[in-house]
Amino acid sequence: MNAPAPGLSAADTCIDSRFTVPGMRCAGCIGKVERGLAAVPGVAAARVNFSAKRVAVSHAPALTEDAIIDELRKLGFEAERAADNPLGRDDAETKRLLRALAVAAFGMMNIMLLSVSIWAGADAVTREMFHWISALIAVPVILYAGRPFFSSALMALRYRRTNMDVPISIGVLLATGLSLYETIVGGEHAYFDGAVMLLFFLLAGRVLDAMMRSRARSGIASLLGRMGRGAHVVQPDGTTLYVEAERLAPGMVMLVAAGEALAADGEVLEGRTTIDSSMLTGESDPRPAGPGDTIHAGMVNLGNPVRLKVTAAAQDTAIADIARLMDEAGQSRSRYVRIADKASRIYAPVVHSLAFLSFCGWMLAGAGIYQSLTVAVAVLIITCPCALGLAVPAAQVVAAGALMKRGLLIKDGSALERLAEVDEALFDKTGTLTLGEPRPTDLFALDPRARAIALALAQGSRHPLSRGLALALREAGTEPAALDDLAETAGSGMTARFEGHDVALIRPEIETAGLAVDLMVDGTRARIGFADPLRPDVAETIAALGRQGIGCGIVSGDRVETVASVAADLGLAGSGGMSPSQKLDLLGERAAQGHKVLMVGDGLNDGPALAGAHVSIAPGGASDVSQQAADAVFVGERFMPVALAVRVARATMGIVRQNFAMAAIYNTLAVPLAILGFVTPLIAAIAMSASSLLVVGNSLRLARAAGPESAS
Repeated sequence: MNAPAPGLSAADTCIDSRFTVPGMRCAGCIGKVERGLAAVPGVAAARVNFSAKRVAVSHAPALTEDAIIDELRKLGFEAERAADNPLGRDDAETKRLLRALAVAAFGMMNIMLLSVSIWAGADAVTREMFHWISALIAVPVILYAGRPFFSSALMALRYRRTNMDVPISIGVLLATGLSLYETIVGGEHAYFDGAVMLLFFLLAGRVLDAMMRSRARSGIASLLGRMGRGAHVVQPDGTTLYVEAERLAPGMVMLVAAGEALAADGEVLEGRTTIDSSMLTGESDPRPAGPGDTIHAGMVNLGNPVRLKVTAAAQDTAIADIARLMDEAGQSRSRYVRIADKASRIYAPVVHSLAFLSFCGWMLAGAGIYQSLTVAVAVLIITCPCALGLAVPAAQVVAAGALMKRGLLIKDGSALERLAEVDEALFDKTGTLTLGEPRPTDLFALDPRARAIALALAQGSRHPLSRGLALALREAGTEPAALDDLAETAGSGMTARFEGHDVALIRPEIETAGLAVDLMVDGTRARIGFADPLRPDVAETIAALGRQGIGCGIVSGDRVETVASVAADLGLAGSGGMSPSQKLDLLGERAAQGHKVLMVGDGLNDGPALAGAHVSIAPGGASDVSQQAADAVFVGERFMPVALAVRVARATMGIVRQNFAMAAIYNTLAVPLAILGFVTPLIAAIAMSASSLLVVGNSLRLARAAGPESAS
């Protein structure tokens, strides 16, 4: 964050406000917003969340949100309160860009077809007719598809500022105007194709950017969606009334049925049950809950109905705190400091200066206004930073495609840049290093009769250990026994009668170091141990990461002793019993020590850590929230895609550096030629496109860097 503004001490009471600023396009915009707001009296700090196109402002109460919005407008950016900007409006923005892109693509293809005949040497009458047809297509296309650039440029100019859209708009409009003049006077050259082509390339980049931001925001929406939508609240007369989650308040008494997700945090008043708390703790074993125990929103009641007194609701629940942690963590990692973004800070003034000096130079040399304008437009178009802008995303797209074929989906293109910098990897245990499916380890120590009884008991329960036991027994060909009086006791287990004997599948009387259940037949107990098997190539993957100079460790919300056992088997350091905030704090400590940490996790409790890590990966079986929070997702049982991703990411950054060099060489050669008048606007547009294709072609070499598809 920036330092407090003059006139506002650190001791002053501040309030926090968030604003949506859709016009931010690059690192120059980020700096302009943060520095501009920091200079406003009453603003203590301003921080941009570029992925969400939002800015968080800490300010004095006397400074209103409307005043901050006015200050943002003076900086050249339209803004609105974040609360006034639902996700649906962001989706509408993406749809508008897609429509503009489709219109630009239609216009470009048709005008290029007409241009081919002109280039082939059409006679004067045919050329003039094709120019008029091109004009009839191009003018409405440019006016419609160019609106995102024109409106942004007008906003900046209205407050006597400039941005990247100003030279783009000037170049497109001047090229269109000159082309119309040439068409009217029957000239040989028109540049409608170049103007529309330029818009198409630029719109394609903005559509991809909008889609990436929308995907990043959906993670928090999925997280909050895990809460129950409402609860049945007990009234004074004993009846129940359904109340939506937003209207629940502390002190209300909720009746939570079996299988229901909680809509608020609460304390158990009556009843005993079993709770699936894996979303917050990461534990694979559901825990019992009774009077006095606290249960959080989003947890699922697996057993009997219970009554809870609401202790926290809506934005005060634990799951809402995790959502805020994810949002803040996402802001802290936004490091848009690529070379292309840095170059964009000086792009507009440099291009304006070059075009203006070219115009003046040719006028002083005796050329007419038309020829001087033609040279200036060529300079504006040929210096369009498309090749520079494609240097990173073109390589990212090819690398992401290669990784997708090998079982890993890259959700955020910038994740490859961060993966290449990783020097440490931290893994969750359950569902990440392990398959997250507890299986019995000594099943065949039971005789066939006991196995049949165990299957009949297990298939009547939704407990994860029961489900794992039932699955293993069915796979072994066991048929269930016929039981009577089958019943489940929350927090204890299943009981029944078999041929006149009491049978049960229950929790061990004495807690064990690992997962286990006891099969009891007429008073005789048989212990069935469980283990959550490691993924088949975990050790191989950790060794591969080690060869790349990456240290590994385990951080888990599971039991300390369980984590210690797995860590010892893999030769890693491990920490168990960690809460979401503790994981996030650990990542902060590692980052403060200069480490670039890769976090790999699957549970809802891993959401903040996945969002706060330098880069993150989740398995395909992870919760929806974890998959949304992570930068990448791998599918299948194999763990090797994690190590492969790092290797491909490092190769990608090598290609990116080559692309930057090509773009620099292009501008070094092309700009002087344009200034000297050897390049027309059409040739400038073609050269700009050719430089982009060169960058894309170089990036395609990454498809081989991932190795054969079977390598993962």
